[in-house]
Amino acid sequence: MTEPPGGAAADGNEEIMRATHRALRDHGYADLTVQRIADEYGKSTAAIHYHYDTKEELLAAFLDHLLARFVDTIRDIETTDPDARLSLLLDELLAVPSETQGLSVALLEMRSQAPYNDAFREQFAQNDEYLRYVLKAVINHGIDEGAFVTVDAERTARSLLSIVDGGRTRAVVFDDASELELARQVASEYVDATLR
Repeated sequence: MTEPPGGAAADGNEEIMRATHRALRDHGYADLTVQRIADEYGKSTAAIHYHYDTKEELLAAFLDHLLARFVDTIRDIETTDPDARLSLLLDELLAVPSETQGLSVALLEMRSQAPYNDAFREQFAQNDEYLRYVLKAVINHGIDEGAFVTVDAERTARSLLSIVDGGRTRAVVFDDASELELARQVASEYVDATLR
């Protein structure tokens, strides 16, 4: 369902997103039910279904919510220096998550469902497209400013995202945050070799 901006409906939706976050963190994708989200929300399943017709619709909205949070974080990066901005973006993309391993596992489980779930696939594609756009824009800005050598910015952005995705996946699969640190180091080495 589409919600009007602001007001009680928007506040309720934010609470549902928080409840979904907690339920995914604690139960994972495989054991997630609307009832478990409702329990976290402190209301009935009908209150959830007032906003979302299906669990999949709710989870697609949750992925969109995570992207919106990331976009807000990116907007908070104050520097316009392309080199510093790219470094801060990579730091953010490969930061050790503050949430528990449970949410990271649940998100990987949802990603694995994308080939079979149109809503998930579309939302993950939108998230990926945004990240590529941001990285490509920073790279192109750096080329224009003379901070980076001329490269195919699209290809470079895709390569960086492959490093990010690989590091995140390995960190979850092996329950080892050092995989994120290694991926961050590899990303820096790639930036040095490609853009300088």
